[in-house]
Formats: sequence, structure tokens, C-alpha cells
Amino acid sequence: MDCPAALRRKYQLAVLQHQNDLTDLTPHQLQRNRRNADRKRRTWVRSWIGRRRQFGLYDQLMVELRAEDPASFTNFMRMAPAMFDELLERLVPRISKQHTFYREPLPPGLKLALTLRHLASGNKYASMKFAWRVPHNTQSLVIREVCQAIIDEYADEVMVCPSTPEGWRAVADKFLQRWNFPHTCGALDGKHVAIRRPPNSGSMYFNYKGFYSIILMALVDADYKFIWADVGGAGSASDAQIYNASELKECVEDGTLGFPDPEPLPNDNQDMPYFFIGDDAFALRETMMKPYSLRGLTNEERIFNYRLSRGRRVVENAFGILANRFQVLLTTMQQDPSTVKLIVKACLILHNIMRTRYPGLQNQLLDSPENENRDFVSGA
Repeated sequence: MDCPAALRRKYQLAVLQHQNDLTDLTPHQLQRNRRNADRKRRTWVRSWIGRRRQFGLYDQLMVELRAEDPASFTNFMRMAPAMFDELLERLVPRISKQHTFYREPLPPGLKLALTLRHLASGNKYASMKFAWRVPHNTQSLVIREVCQAIIDEYADEVMVCPSTPEGWRAVADKFLQRWNFPHTCGALDGKHVAIRRPPNSGSMYFNYKGFYSIILMALVDADYKFIWADVGGAGSASDAQIYNASELKECVEDGTLGFPDPEPLPNDNQDMPYFFIGDDAFALRETMMKPYSLRGLTNEERIFNYRLSRGRRVVENAFGILANRFQVLLTTMQQDPSTVKLIVKACLILHNIMRTRYPGLQNQLLDSPENENRDFVSGA
């Protein structure tokens, strides 16, 4: 064991070494060290966040709405209580965390409700933390986790692109029945989802409309359900560029998508191929039908454009229903493009679930062929 004199000498050497280390630091580093020392965490959880169960929206307001006013619950969550319960039951294994002595995890119901409310309202994390009593940095992790869980759980069930001639014929038959446009295997269009400018991205995400965005390219059937989507294209690209680079176009042209063989149109004997319908942004192809130019049209061409426009409005209405229900798509989203991509995909899947389980919701936004002359009643 060292004597007191030796211990004192070791202490003096340690102090001198520490002083020498400090002299090697720049003034900025010294100031940062002092600032970090002053920022030592005083509490692990803020006291008002700790009272989440007593005053948070999930444990208080949502319980009251479910028991006293289910219609307001549906308005708040953008879905009926039964739908919320179904989602929660199926997502619990994917979003549950193990209980430990370190910290109590957030309940799966709270995670799901927080995510759905963000999608429905578009509110920022910093403003939501006071009502939900969940820190904004935790919300950023929770929303990514829940959106990914929704995609993994439901994508193969509710958003399946047909791959057989029988499947595509079923889609085409509905277009003929509802919109009087035969051989249509879906309406194709793109939508710009506004985002904050990603760091070091230059003009990649800057679109012709004057804001930064990613592109949602989607194929919609006659019932306003999304059957295929490409999410994440840079906003500077055109709809035609996104489609030309997509797997959908490649599969259609090489015959692996399972399109039916050409067949005669109703009351005709000449074989015609099956196709998608789109607007002027797309090139006219054997598998892509677009309207005639608006100049010098004959009466027959005008009728053709009118019929095609009726069918093509399905995809525009689908985008409108989607954005009206999940109003985060109407805001300038502040997340990274990767997170925005997850959120948009989750919104598409939730839309398809609700169109399947509750097709009567928001039918006032839909076009309907309920006129004696078979003209559509606009819902847009």
C-alpha cells in the first residue's frame, strides 16, 4: 500500500495531466464541455408526461368517446371502433415491447391511436406531445414502427395486384358495369405528396408545381381501391418517367402480368387488347389508353374522351378520398422521404381496408352512375 506522500504525488501528477489535456482543447471544445456539464439530466421523465394515464387522450378522451359518442370516435380516429379494435388485435404482436424494470413500454393501443391521429390530422409531433403526453422524439419512432407493422400485416391481404387473366377480367368487368368502358384493367395516375426539402438533395425533389414532393403512382380499380402503387419517386420526375421505370410496365409488356388475350368488344367481332387508362401524361401504347387531343375532335372522338374521362376519374376520386381521410397528405410532411414513404403506404392500406370493410363510408365523395341516362353524378 502506498504511503500518504506517494498518494499525494500521484494526485499532483493526475491534476497536471488533466490541465495539460485541457490546454490541448480549442476554446469551442472547452465551451461545449462546460455546456454539456450544465445540461446533466435532472429528471428521467418529466412529471407531466408521467401523468399520461391520468390526463392523456388515449386513457381519458378516447375511453369517453367510445362509451358515449361512437360517431365522434369515428371522426377522431377516421375509423369505427370495431375497425380500430381489429387493427389493434392484429398489430399487438408486432408493436408490443417487453416489460422490464428499466422503463414501462408504451401500450400498443396508445401507439396505434397516436399514429392514426397523426395520419388523420397531420399535426406535428411537437404539438401532439402535450395532448398525448408522449415526447416528440418517441413519436417519431412509434409512427414508423406502427406504419411498418400495418404494411407487413395487411399488404398481402388487401392490396394485391391481379396476376391471372381471370383476375384482370374481373377488374375489367366492373369498369364496364359501372363506367361503361370495356377492357379496362385499372385507372393510372400520379399524385405529388408535399415534403420538406431533404438535406443535400438539390432540386431532385422539386416539382413543376413549385414545391418539394415525392410521387405516389397508383393503379385503381372500379371500386376506388388501390391494386398497385409505386411510392417514393422524386418530385422532379414526370408521371410518364415513373411509369416507364416501374415494374408494372415491364411486366405488362413482357407478358408476365397475366393480361387476358385480346377479345372482341361488346357488340363487335374484332379483337381488342386489355389496357390501363390514363391522362395525356402517358404515351399511347397497346396496353395504355389515353384521350384524343382536344383540337379538331369529331363527334365520335368527343364521346370516346367523355367515356374514358368517366373511367379515369376513379383514380382522381381515390386520391381525393385518401387525402380527405388522412389529412397528413394535405400538409407539407416534415419527415425524411423514407418515413414519408412508409406513411403513404400505410394510408393506402388503411384506405383499402375501409373500402372493403365499410364501403359506405364517404360515398358522397364518389362518382356514381345513378342517372337515368347512365350519366355519372360527380362526387368530386
